[in-house]
Amino acid sequence: MLGWLLYFMFLTGTLGYFDEEIDRWMKPEIVAVAPTLSHVELVALGETYLKTHAEGASQWWVGLPTSRDTSLSVSWKTAIDPDTQRGGAWVTEYLDTGTGEVSDARDTGGGQTLYRMHYALHYMPAVIAYVITSLAAFFMLMALITGIVIHRRIFTDLFTFRPGKRQRSWLDMHNITSVLPLPFHLMITYSGLVFLMFTTMPGVVQSQYADNSEFFAAVFSEPSHEAAGQSAAGLSMAELAGIAGQHWDDVVFAHVGIKHPGDQNAVAEVYKAGFDDILDAPILHINAVSGEILDESKPDRGPAAGVYEVLVHLHEGLFANTGLRWLYFLSGMLGTGMIATGMILWTSKRRQRLGKRGIAGRGLVFVEKLNAGAIAGLLVAVAVYFWANRLLPLDMEGRAAREVDALFVALGFSLFYPLMRTVQRAWIELLGLAAVLFTLLPVLNALTTSHNLASSIGNQDWIMASVDFSFVCTGLILAYAAIRLWRRQHQSKPAIKSVNRERGERNKSHNASGDSSYALPATRLR
Repeated sequence: MLGWLLYFMFLTGTLGYFDEEIDRWMKPEIVAVAPTLSHVELVALGETYLKTHAEGASQWWVGLPTSRDTSLSVSWKTAIDPDTQRGGAWVTEYLDTGTGEVSDARDTGGGQTLYRMHYALHYMPAVIAYVITSLAAFFMLMALITGIVIHRRIFTDLFTFRPGKRQRSWLDMHNITSVLPLPFHLMITYSGLVFLMFTTMPGVVQSQYADNSEFFAAVFSEPSHEAAGQSAAGLSMAELAGIAGQHWDDVVFAHVGIKHPGDQNAVAEVYKAGFDDILDAPILHINAVSGEILDESKPDRGPAAGVYEVLVHLHEGLFANTGLRWLYFLSGMLGTGMIATGMILWTSKRRQRLGKRGIAGRGLVFVEKLNAGAIAGLLVAVAVYFWANRLLPLDMEGRAAREVDALFVALGFSLFYPLMRTVQRAWIELLGLAAVLFTLLPVLNALTTSHNLASSIGNQDWIMASVDFSFVCTGLILAYAAIRLWRRQHQSKPAIKSVNRERGERNKSHNASGDSSYALPATRLR
């Protein structure tokens, strides 16, 4: 069960490395920003909307297009009502750069929901989910360390693969997917435990700090910019963006924001696009009234914060460029394959051991069938999640939640379906279903939206095109796996029949000659 859980965590977490790209595909109504608009013009467009719809908010933010997210977004933090103490919630909208109004994007969980599932699961309180996923990560870390200790041929097995050898081939594949990205496996597992240690390992924090609040202050403290409570006419966000552009030689921005807009102590914050290194990127603080640059530095919150930031950024890959992000993705997929092949090998060894003693029974068959449902079925479920994004009515209430429900309904079906089939047929049919669903996703996208693979390439909308292309590649790989299993099953049947026929003829021959020493019982033949 821990293996199935880890497989779920690795697959959804690996998809999370492209969460922004998946977000964009699942919101096809969002129009990519025209490259002719400058950053200052985009900030001015966002500020116009904020002045109209977010008056009185404590913070204004404009999210500018980057290589991963080509849309223009605005966010604001609602003010807290002093009487009810309600408010302080964040609101985010995507803007059409042609009209300056909100893009009518569909409600969807997007890639962020898949990313969150890998550590917070679903349908349960977050604290319980953190404990469960941390327990699984702890056992994986222990398995990795003990595996390194007992694996005497670790480097030899890295370069060894013997195809067509059944259990030996599974073992070779398991060794390759385990050893090749081993540093990644160790880093991702350990950093994941640190990521949730506030909930799951409070003793670690309490050994060095009086309580969690003291540690949080050391790790998450931000420069204090309190409101003065006196209104003042400040510079526009576009003017502040221009000041930052001159200071940074027209570097690409990711976010421009103002804390306490319209206040005498209003402060603007400007973030560069992407991270310069594994620590937080520099932030430019500007006095939003006078335009004076207050400081430019990376947040220095002490060694505790530094260690935490390094491990969290390593885990999430926030600093990674496109090439490194693909390396993260491939390493994560190898980790997913390591867990899948390990579970298949687990059942294969037990079938071989118990089969020799003639006691392989229902329990082993039950686990083999659940293996097919958990491994191939999760691929079906993820594909159904994307199909639901295109097929559910746009005006459906709670639409994002229904997409997630579709994923888990498909997963439940995939776990139940193998119980009605043989193990081999369950693998072939579930992999084939996943292959069809993934391969047809670009067709569904073209039929239900204004996007298709050809037009995306023609418009240089590389995010939509790359996601569609990734779906096709995934479908072809799964189709290849299903076809290989189907051919192996149909090739093995004539061989079994031939062996049984030879044994039967041999028994008849010996029985006719009166020699029964070589006769095989009929029950053994069956």
